[in-house]
Amino acid sequence: MRVIKPANVGDLCHAMASAHARHEKIDAIETKALHRILEHSPEDMTATVEAGIALGKLQSHLAQRGQWLPIDPPNPESLTVRDLLASNRTGPRRLGYGTIRDYLVGIKVVLPDGSLIKAGGKVVKNVAGYDLGKLFIGSFDSLGIIVEATFKLQPIPEAEEFIKAEFDSLDRADAFIETVVASDLTPSVMDLHNVLSPSSSPAKAFAVVLGFAGPREDVDYQLEKAREFGTNTPADLDYDRMFWDQETSAQAQHISVLPSKITQLIRELKPVTFVARAGNGVVWYRGGSIPPKDVLPLHLMGRVKNAFDPNHILPKLRL
Repeated sequence: MRVIKPANVGDLCHAMASAHARHEKIDAIETKALHRILEHSPEDMTATVEAGIALGKLQSHLAQRGQWLPIDPPNPESLTVRDLLASNRTGPRRLGYGTIRDYLVGIKVVLPDGSLIKAGGKVVKNVAGYDLGKLFIGSFDSLGIIVEATFKLQPIPEAEEFIKAEFDSLDRADAFIETVVASDLTPSVMDLHNVLSPSSSPAKAFAVVLGFAGPREDVDYQLEKAREFGTNTPADLDYDRMFWDQETSAQAQHISVLPSKITQLIRELKPVTFVARAGNGVVWYRGGSIPPKDVLPLHLMGRVKNAFDPNHILPKLRL
């Protein structure tokens, strides 16, 4: 098994060029040595980091100046920026804040032939042209290895509150979600899940969690309006942590559908546990059935793969 552990970007470029020339497959690349915060400009609200830094460490640094990168994937203490970008992982706050691609300003990538390329820059107002950096988001290291990234940041919200409503059926949970969507509420979190906690009622297996963030006055107003729909129970995001902390042999799968089709999908999958981003249409689940995947994107993705990695020394593409 070929594992590369570069001490710096130059080492990685050399190792990749050597493997490319020999048509030698690379099984794993560890970039934890590339863990520096290269620049943080609080005034411009941007930060440039090496991609081996853990997201949690970056967030702690930014918080000292009242800022954050508005992404909340699972396990931020161990998830590196490279893994975050390569997997395009998100969390419950995706509804209100978007995904990591919305905050990427610039990127540096080592290609399979060992060349180092740069896309974008270090300012939010960037030059026109192809946004090549976005191509590497969600590519799972199949096109190149991300070694540096520049992000635009946001202020940490003044207030953030969560409340939940519990239901004994998917139909009632779905009706509640439709009511929220049709209202003037603007939640940053709207998740449907069946992850039981010690405080959960076994008779009400489904919960919808709403989160609101922003100025305290706005959050209080949103909470008051939400309570008119019968959402009175304080909540947190522990259900999401519990889902990802589950010790089970069943690997978490995910499927994206139209938000209006989420409950229909859950009925078809019959998962053991699930967390659904009800405002985005992303369902994470364990157990149950696995529907067939559309093979058409694989053909298109394969053409991109061949252009960047003709010798296929990096991992295969994933849907």
